[in-house]
Amino acid sequence: MEIKFSTEQLAEVKRLVDRYPEGKQKSALLPVLHLAQKTFGGWLDVPVMDYVASLLHIEPIEVYEVASFYSMFNLKPVGKYLLEVCQTGPCMLNGCDDIIDYIKEKLNIGVGATTADNMFTLKTVECLGACGYAPMLQLGDYYKEHLTKEKVDALIQECRNGTVAV
Repeated sequence: MEIKFSTEQLAEVKRLVDRYPEGKQKSALLPVLHLAQKTFGGWLDVPVMDYVASLLHIEPIEVYEVASFYSMFNLKPVGKYLLEVCQTGPCMLNGCDDIIDYIKEKLNIGVGATTADNMFTLKTVECLGACGYAPMLQLGDYYKEHLTKEKVDALIQECRNGTVAV
């Protein structure tokens, strides 16, 4: 696969960079990484991060540091459905460890792993900012809140049926 944005995407990168003062193009790194992850298979391989660095005229290590810091960036391939379970204090107090263990058992994978059919990846993340709805997880653009084993079962089945919004 050739690592190159389309003409439209390159115009978007330029628009993002132009929002910042001259010499501050690194400020566009987060949105450009989001664009790259979406464009190149849902994860950021080293050649993709190198490409982003070249577009922003920064060192590759600067991209690696940012991409490896934020949980929203995937540094290895992920399944079609990425289950990101919050494991910070409020979620922990409300049973996220039990939910994580249940998902691991139900899907027969560990944290950070993907099912053999590439359908699900389980990831733990720090605070997703919905402490009042603990325990919770993020699936795509959506929060799934007040999780129980029954809600996890229903969510997994919706994913398998292709009826879940992501």
